[in-house]
Amino acid sequence: MNTRSSSIAFNPITGALRALAMDAVQQANSGHPGMPMGMAEIAEVVWRHNLRHNPANPAWANRDRFVLSNGHGSMLHYALLHLTGYALPIEELKQFRQLGSRTPGHPEVHYTPGIETTTGPLGQGIANAVGFALAEKMLAAQFNRPGFEVVDHRSWVFLGDGCLMEGISHEVASLAGLWKLGKLTAYYDDNNISIDGEVTGWFADDTRKRFEAYGWQVIGPIDGHDAAALQAATAEARGDAERPALIICRTTIGAGAPSKAGTADSHGAPLGTAEIEATRRAIGWEHPAFEIPAEIYAAWDAKAAGAAAEGEWNTLFAAYAAAHPELAAEYRRRVAGELPEGFRAAADALIERTLSKAETVATRKASQAAIEALAPALPELLGGSADLAGSNLTHWSGSKDFLPGVRDANYINYGVREFAEVAIANGVALHGGFIPYTATFLVFSDYCRSAIRMAALMKIRQVMVFTHDSIGVGEDGPTHQPIEHTASLRLIPNLNVWRPADTTEAAVAWIHGIERTDGPTLLALTRQNLPFSARSAQQIADIRRGGYVLADAEGARAVLIATGSEVGVALAAQKQLAEAGVPVRVVSMPCTRLFDAQDAGWKRAVLGSGLPRVAIEAGVSDGWYKYVGLEGAVIGLDRFGESGPGGALFKHFGFTPEKVVEAVTKLV
Repeated sequence: MNTRSSSIAFNPITGALRALAMDAVQQANSGHPGMPMGMAEIAEVVWRHNLRHNPANPAWANRDRFVLSNGHGSMLHYALLHLTGYALPIEELKQFRQLGSRTPGHPEVHYTPGIETTTGPLGQGIANAVGFALAEKMLAAQFNRPGFEVVDHRSWVFLGDGCLMEGISHEVASLAGLWKLGKLTAYYDDNNISIDGEVTGWFADDTRKRFEAYGWQVIGPIDGHDAAALQAATAEARGDAERPALIICRTTIGAGAPSKAGTADSHGAPLGTAEIEATRRAIGWEHPAFEIPAEIYAAWDAKAAGAAAEGEWNTLFAAYAAAHPELAAEYRRRVAGELPEGFRAAADALIERTLSKAETVATRKASQAAIEALAPALPELLGGSADLAGSNLTHWSGSKDFLPGVRDANYINYGVREFAEVAIANGVALHGGFIPYTATFLVFSDYCRSAIRMAALMKIRQVMVFTHDSIGVGEDGPTHQPIEHTASLRLIPNLNVWRPADTTEAAVAWIHGIERTDGPTLLALTRQNLPFSARSAQQIADIRRGGYVLADAEGARAVLIATGSEVGVALAAQKQLAEAGVPVRVVSMPCTRLFDAQDAGWKRAVLGSGLPRVAIEAGVSDGWYKYVGLEGAVIGLDRFGESGPGGALFKHFGFTPEKVVEAVTKLV
């Protein structure tokens, strides 16, 4: 047995947490009882004595944020929410991990009251918490005034060995220290156990020195079962306004279980009825499963304290509104996620400007023009890039980097940390008050794919700017040329992937991404210039449908479907085919997900009925067969690229009007 702490003084307050965790996991015959039992004392100190929240109003703007980064221990979180008074009745705990319950296997935001973020993929919870703390710090700088600290809350994180092994924890911890996020406190459940056993064989980092090097305040190791030591450490952490804190807590996984405590056997499986009965005796818990005495509920109940805390803040905010009415109104709007009145006018002006200029530019440049046009009307727009601002073109004339003393900063330099960038921005978006956009090369979406997926799963509003979208990258070669990336990203549910063909489609994609409130938007943008296409007002409106007829032909005998840089190839091929007496229709499909969501009538009207189809995209071909059918043709790229000038590569790999003409000729 691996015992990491001194003998534990069990009591009924923490006993309720242990009992609910082991009983719920046992009833579900699935789950992780070890972490909740090992972190019970830490949870009690944080939730009963330090966390400022109101169970009656989980959305209170100035609440503290709590993140369970080691989300497999979700029953600890559910027990805390239930005991403190959230709308999570005992019946839901009895349905732990069951279909339709509000207690899923890992915490899910927008699903269970009081859950701030969806966790489970280890390391991303601490990344989200860094985003929470960053958002709090930036909002405070923008809205607080002398005597009116209306933005003043903390972020608390529980994390384990697995979170610290994940590379993302290095990325985000480095930034948290640099950014001096003094209101972020993390409790490291140092229990030395993971699924495969004692971690000493694969995790021997000097965690203290590591976090000190990041610029964190590091406290401990302390006994993670000693409430007095935990409270003292928490007070010490709160006393440092500049450095985020890591409290290293030596704990015993499954604490209280006579034969399974301190072993991997308690990590991810029910304890078993015999061990549970023995645990009840060991911790002095005499009550049947899911039965909590009234006095224990009373000891945990946070509703009165929460109502008082929110009431005090409401009084403060009323005075703030009287003294600074415009600031107060703007704060309310931003935390509510509502777009400002001027946004619609800015969006319309962007479209008009795009049409009047009719520029032939790279879509990354068109994206920058969209930011330049929309950002002045969107003070909540918070940009960023993973050390590629000059290539992603995410800076605009009003960009102000987040640096010490910059009150109205609106841009984050994330450095070469793609995974951290998107995951932190997820936290910023969840916190409220900002609409983040992030950026890197499309090929490096591999580095941050899990965070992209989490953004889609959590229905987060974030715009992801991914440039250098194809072999058009050119001389940088196959390491930097995305081939499978756009297609694979399209497979992520609820992620709108846009590959615009010119300035107009790029502008519409940006506007749609800002307006969208139920998920993220990803823009795949070119390095090379693309020609402008004229459109009617109806065609511009149809861009939002994901796919539309860009250039029709009377008596069309085939349909060409293209995205991004290949739309120009399709238009050139249409002209050549017309000269040969073969009229064809050109369909631009900048967002397949939006097109797929249209009614059958629209799809038939756009793609035609019974006409042969050819799809053209400089990427893997598989996904396009659902549009062209097995009898159609796809001009794609099912191998890695080469190093050479972009124009030469497009010709070499067959993305030319002549190849399209050849494909159509074979079909008609």
